Amino acid sequence: MEKVVDQTLQAALEKFNALDQKITHFSSIIGLTDWDSKVMAPKKGRNVFAKATGTLRTEVFKLQVSEEMGDLLAVLTSAENSEVLDQVTKVKVREYNEFYQKSKSIPADLFQEYSILTAQANDAWEEAREKNEFAIFLPYLEKIVDYKRKFAEIYGYEDHPYDALLDEFEPGLTVKRLDPLFAELRESSVNLLERIKKSGKTTPEEVFEQSFEIEKQKEFNRFILPIIGFDMEAGRLDETVHPFAQTVTIGDVRLTTRYIEKNVRSALFGTIHEAGHGIYEQHVNPAYEESVLQSGASFGIHESQSRFLENMVGRSNEFWNYFYPHLVKYFPAQLKNVSVDGFYRAVNSVKPSFIRVEADELTYNLHIMLRYEIEKALIGGEIEVKDLPAVWNQKMQDYLGITPSTDSEGVLQDVHWSFGGFGYFPSYSLGNLYAAQILRTIQKEIPDFYAHIENGRFEVIQEWLRENIHQYGKLYTPNELIIKITGEQLNANYLVEYLEKKYSEVYGL
Repeated sequence: MEKVVDQTLQAALEKFNALDQKITHFSSIIGLTDWDSKVMAPKKGRNVFAKATGTLRTEVFKLQVSEEMGDLLAVLTSAENSEVLDQVTKVKVREYNEFYQKSKSIPADLFQEYSILTAQANDAWEEAREKNEFAIFLPYLEKIVDYKRKFAEIYGYEDHPYDALLDEFEPGLTVKRLDPLFAELRESSVNLLERIKKSGKTTPEEVFEQSFEIEKQKEFNRFILPIIGFDMEAGRLDETVHPFAQTVTIGDVRLTTRYIEKNVRSALFGTIHEAGHGIYEQHVNPAYEESVLQSGASFGIHESQSRFLENMVGRSNEFWNYFYPHLVKYFPAQLKNVSVDGFYRAVNSVKPSFIRVEADELTYNLHIMLRYEIEKALIGGEIEVKDLPAVWNQKMQDYLGITPSTDSEGVLQDVHWSFGGFGYFPSYSLGNLYAAQILRTIQKEIPDFYAHIENGRFEVIQEWLRENIHQYGKLYTPNELIIKITGEQLNANYLVEYLEKKYSEVYGL
């Protein structure tokens, strides 16, 4: 029997959809200004630009917690109305209602102050990092942490204030759920790292200790992007200090990367990583465009797509069997005596390092756990911002056996805290966990998965990802989606097994 929608409900739906579209349009413009401020904008104009962006963010926030939104949600969430809504509308209502219920108590002027602060904090962070002076960033970060603690109390939580912030990036995730997942991964990663160190075996990573012309790096990145599935007619690639992907619309997805002449891996794998994000956004069902559903399910699911493409595809032997002959054409002098197997082993070298974005696949998770523990302690009030450099350095020594000599290669290396992204970092390791579980499933359904990679047939893989993950946008919660894809809830076993198998082979353990 077809569900009947009465006139009152129909009117509410029309107003709600119009409001959703308006918010999404404004958010697209904010996305464009965020990209511009980090890629194109001259430094002297950024301060006023930050205020203008803060004003626009505040207007969007006001719409999301407006009386009109509250009234519409009251109608659409009532028992009699909710049961006649289709799935897509129900999810739109859920997304706005969850934000509304959490955020309606935040005064608009407080939100505007916070928005302007975080926009200005990005410049302070860039300057502090460039000059290696944590003191420049300190007052901004102290204020940001104060705001995040206030927001956590307003949002509410059951066990730990950090839960309220985690929920912004990975809906439904809590410290209680995350701690055991990370504990299992930490224990196995530290153990595997120790065995690699004790083996005394090495990889030929000296291949990277030479100059790779930046213009040639750019050419190669633009060569591989369309092959691995990124639509250059619906996106672009630019340079920035800290690589990111920014969606303006489904047909306009901006990737950025960072080029270092004596570190060709940085831009190469940074670009593949960001392409994973970009392809996800380009593949969302066009019917969801101009709505709250047009982005990915969560930050963790999003990271699963970038880490999957960067590591499980991009660092595989088969990937380089296909692409290495092309890379040699771009860098014949640097690679003339390096075999494809040697190059594969070199890109999978395991070596504790200071910079997260340049960390190898194994030690990367330890970088995330360090940040997760610091964030938990900061939001919980166990440590203060002024203590961060010392706390950071101690945890680096505890987990990776190395200590940064400067704050720029330590506590100042990441942009996330400057925009208030507390709760974001766990998404990266969650992405690795999701990716390994997805890899197990895709290999069952496409047994010749790696043969397709070796022959450059990336469209087969991207079609599977589109069909099973990308097209849904925000339609499912992360937990619903991973169960839909793999038939079970997230667990750490698949990533532990994947890392053990791969690095035992690379290092002949």
